[in-house]
Amino acid sequence: MTHKKQGYRFEDDWTLERLETRTFTVTKEVTTVPVNVEMDAEHRVLNLDNVKQILGKARTISVMDCNCRVKRGHCDAPVNVCMDMNETAERNIANGTAREITLDEALDVLKKTHEAGLVHMALGSGEFYKPGVINSVCSCCSCCCTILSGILRFGLAPHLLKSQAVSVTDVSACTDCGDCVDRCQFGAREMVDGSHTFNPDLCFGCGLCVSTCPTNAITLVGM
Repeated sequence: MTHKKQGYRFEDDWTLERLETRTFTVTKEVTTVPVNVEMDAEHRVLNLDNVKQILGKARTISVMDCNCRVKRGHCDAPVNVCMDMNETAERNIANGTAREITLDEALDVLKKTHEAGLVHMALGSGEFYKPGVINSVCSCCSCCCTILSGILRFGLAPHLLKSQAVSVTDVSACTDCGDCVDRCQFGAREMVDGSHTFNPDLCFGCGLCVSTCPTNAITLVGM
């Protein structure tokens, strides 16, 4: 399912024209930083605890189909998993594009998407976006998601994604089984000559490796 290597793409992939006109144009606009001015990036990679906290504070939660997987279908990951909160959820429920769900239902969606190896991302945009406020959480795959697949295809993750945490590996407990390598959407973990290697510069703290490690050798550290 994952791209893992810069430049990898599917035959039926998002075209460069689509990425430039619809995806990267928006990304460039929200990540332009004036000289000597610091600002938060809108594209944040979240982990399970992050999303649980966001959902727990929401007054309204909705869910809709992932438009990217509906259009591309490169994997069999769950589709009805894109969640919105508060004003964004209420707008989508009102216009019929989403249905309202309870917190327990939202947590079930979160569990299902994590088990499927999807990356939870907060994508802030639109008229209801407010800096620092997360009202939308997507569960992304690197094979279908227009933003994640494009960012990884061109090696832009370190420049355009903001992480909430980073994973740390206890090498004394690691058995080099490679389970975490298969789960990493960003290519931060590899097997080289039978041994596990880790590049922290490519880790964005999604936590997919943490939950799959059979020896609990991997933990997340907040940033």
